Amino acid sequence: MKHKYLLVALALSMASGADAAMVSKELTYKIDDTEFKSALVYDDSVKTARPGLVMFPNWYGMNAGQIEKAKAIAGKRYVVLVADVYSAEVRPADDKAAGAAATAMYKDRGVLRARAKAALDVLKAQGETVALDSAKIGAIGFCFGGATALELARSGADLDGVVSFHGNLSSDDPSLAKNIKGSVLALNGADDKYVPAEQIQAFAAEMRDANVDWQFVNLGGAVHCFAESDAKSPPGCLYNERAAKRGFALMHTFFDEAFKEPLNKSGAAIAP
Repeated sequence: MKHKYLLVALALSMASGADAAMVSKELTYKIDDTEFKSALVYDDSVKTARPGLVMFPNWYGMNAGQIEKAKAIAGKRYVVLVADVYSAEVRPADDKAAGAAATAMYKDRGVLRARAKAALDVLKAQGETVALDSAKIGAIGFCFGGATALELARSGADLDGVVSFHGNLSSDDPSLAKNIKGSVLALNGADDKYVPAEQIQAFAAEMRDANVDWQFVNLGGAVHCFAESDAKSPPGCLYNERAAKRGFALMHTFFDEAFKEPLNKSGAAIAP
């Protein structure tokens, strides 16, 4: 797929008070003739290069709430690109529209992987203008976004690590796991009815067969959407503060390791 990146900063917003240095820039680019609008989020007071994360939102896709979440995640640790994989014309306003948009992506995961890869390339390109270490890049995602982050890893993208928060773990082609280059952390609500035991078992077999450096963590008492602070659709989709705090702590520890010293698939440190 031909990528035509028209990296244009269309908007620059700075919050007040303690968040005065937190910046959000809208980036517009094209894949073939389709326009996408992602958002770059970072703390502009940090002048030393830091790792980057491409963040895939839940099934609602790009919106203001996801940008605020990215600001909290980025802090002074990361530069975060909130990725648009639906296109600039698709901004779901309700569950029905979100479900339709996500379902369309699941039906053609090749397109999903290509759009995720394009967002990754956009993030890496920001190292020319932002204090970003383009050699240290990871991916994260929430719900549908967690599935997207895993698909990006399966595509063979050059990532140090991938974290899925309550994401769909299924694959249209488990053999693609052999392409995964970095580590994988899947965070799951132990009582999540949308991720059945059979899917978890298949994911474990997929990772094991491909000799991936992977972890799967079940967070007790949590259901789907546990890391989404605005999720209030009990019993199936509900924010869980305890699980969310633990999940984000696990994410930070995971990336601290992934960005510090890359490992090969046997778990041994790779010599510089």
